[in-house]
Amino acid sequence: MRALSQRVVEARVDINNVTVGRSGPGLLILVCAMQHDTDDAARYLARKISKLRIFEDERGKMNRSILDIAGSALVVSQFTLAADTTRGNRPGFSAAASADEAKRLYELFVRLLKDEGVPVETGTFGGDMKVHLVNDGPVTIWIDTGEKV
Repeated sequence: MRALSQRVVEARVDINNVTVGRSGPGLLILVCAMQHDTDDAARYLARKISKLRIFEDERGKMNRSILDIAGSALVVSQFTLAADTTRGNRPGFSAAASADEAKRLYELFVRLLKDEGVPVETGTFGGDMKVHLVNDGPVTIWIDTGEKV
């Protein structure tokens, strides 16, 4: 699985001008399930992100996790993180998991992140979403479970 985590002051996702999820302060997490991903990838990603020390402590050092700051997360599915841009100018997305499997793993990741103690709201899987955020820092971290699980 792939995730792009952005430290935010606030974030929200709207569909048809209606807010369906929000967060902040905390993280906006864009998530993509890849072919051959397993439940272990979702588990690894939830554990890693919940403990990632990217929030400042009293000395201004990135030394606190989302749990340490009692933050929240907005999780949005984004299959375009699977983009292959190595050939031509039109990205290919064949490395992404099938829609059914991607939805299952996305929902599993959300549940596991909640199980880690992070308050989570979400966008709508496969929806035409408008994501609004105030990036804090900016701090943006890319995580690819790849061969780690």
